[in-house]
Amino acid sequence: MSVVFNKFDCFVQDMGRKVHNLNADTLMILLTNTAPVAGDTVVDTTGGVCVVKAVSNGNEVAAAAGYVKNGAQVAANAYTQASGLAKLVGTKIVWTAGAAIGPFQYAVLYNLTAGAAATRPVIGWWNYGASISLAIGETFTIGNSNDGTDWTTTYPILSNQ
Repeated sequence: MSVVFNKFDCFVQDMGRKVHNLNADTLMILLTNTAPVAGDTVVDTTGGVCVVKAVSNGNEVAAAAGYVKNGAQVAANAYTQASGLAKLVGTKIVWTAGAAIGPFQYAVLYNLTAGAAATRPVIGWWNYGASISLAIGETFTIGNSNDGTDWTTTYPILSNQ
């Protein structure tokens, strides 16, 4: 399955306005079964579940053993540039279901550090093509095309290419 990263329209503007520090900010990935829209602008983290807002108003999946509100943090995120090509890399995320998780089809990358709790800026999302539900003991990995490896400079989370 080929999984493509899609950026939110506002991410390009947010980069120019210094909203994101992709080296230092806490980047999170949440799971949702509502299709994000390029015009979405923020994640609201104030309620019982996070909501991707502006157009789609998609709720993240319910917290369960193995999945917590806000999703999971991208560890070791680093934003580098060489010869005019910038890349964001980080450590893969693995969820192991201690209880049923899902259904979900989309994974949304957002910035937990920037903005207020109701206005966390969005970066992009992945579409897995069909709804996924995890049974107890099953795992789901987000990384290099979901093949189980970390995001690297060869296979980054995103680039300006």
